[in-house]
Amino acid sequence: MLKSAGRFLYMDMARLPFIKTYSSPAQLASILQSRGLHIDNKIRVENYLRTIGYYRLSAYLYPLLKLPKEQHQFKIGSTFDQALDMYRFDRHLRLLLFNQIEKIEIAVRSSIVNITSKETGDPFWITNPANFANKVEFQKTLSLIKSEYNRSREDFIKHFRVTYSNQYPPAWIIAEILPIGVLTSIFKNLASHQVRKKIAKEFDLNVPVFNSWMTIITLTRNSCCHHARVWNRDWSLQTRTMRRMNRPWISASVKQGKIFYTLCIIKYFINIIAPTNDMTGKIIRLLAEYPNIDISAMGFSANWNQEEVWQ
Repeated sequence: MLKSAGRFLYMDMARLPFIKTYSSPAQLASILQSRGLHIDNKIRVENYLRTIGYYRLSAYLYPLLKLPKEQHQFKIGSTFDQALDMYRFDRHLRLLLFNQIEKIEIAVRSSIVNITSKETGDPFWITNPANFANKVEFQKTLSLIKSEYNRSREDFIKHFRVTYSNQYPPAWIIAEILPIGVLTSIFKNLASHQVRKKIAKEFDLNVPVFNSWMTIITLTRNSCCHHARVWNRDWSLQTRTMRRMNRPWISASVKQGKIFYTLCIIKYFINIIAPTNDMTGKIIRLLAEYPNIDISAMGFSANWNQEEVWQ
């Protein structure tokens, strides 16, 4: 019998109970060895499995499996250190991404707050329903704002609470405690298309592309915050593009769905925010530090740094 779960269908017969039992780090190391993975120091590997966790490391062991991967047999010559190398590379890549996204987050927050405050003439526009198109979405956002405001222990929030009688601070104060995902939702729901156009224009983008690119940046930021694998992940979200870009961008040969495309979006913003940035150099140095990483699995081409946005 088929049952509906959202837009997915599944059969009860296809669902099986989970029967695997807990395995200790020592047992897991032995299992990996039995599947053909070379381990030169079992005690060391057990320690990594204990402190990092097998489940997290399994994402980096997966590329080393033979086809069909369901048989759980490693390719000849595969070593635990190769998986550990991918894990370390991914960690450094996340740190690099997060550092660049932080700059974008701050710049976008500032643009949204400054432009909307100026255009509406309302210091409290961010909590005023008159400024938003979808009132239901506004109420959801307001609940998030209320939650962040009530739990904030920032000194500037404490100062506002004891000094002023307003229910909420002005937009330029409240925006400082809101996650970038909430801010982009606020941007999307602004009633004035002209205001949204002016914000997007700050980055030489139209509104649909700005919306789309900020969504992928927010998702990438969240992956970095939760220490999720990013280096060879397949990103199903397809972003919008402009037919004619006003600033240096990439050629049509660069495909979406890999982290390199996201890196290109980030680099586009960084080129505007910090024109003398060394993001290209940072990527080159990171790849040089890990020469065994398969950059094609990340969507890089051999001459990626010749793309206009990376010049």
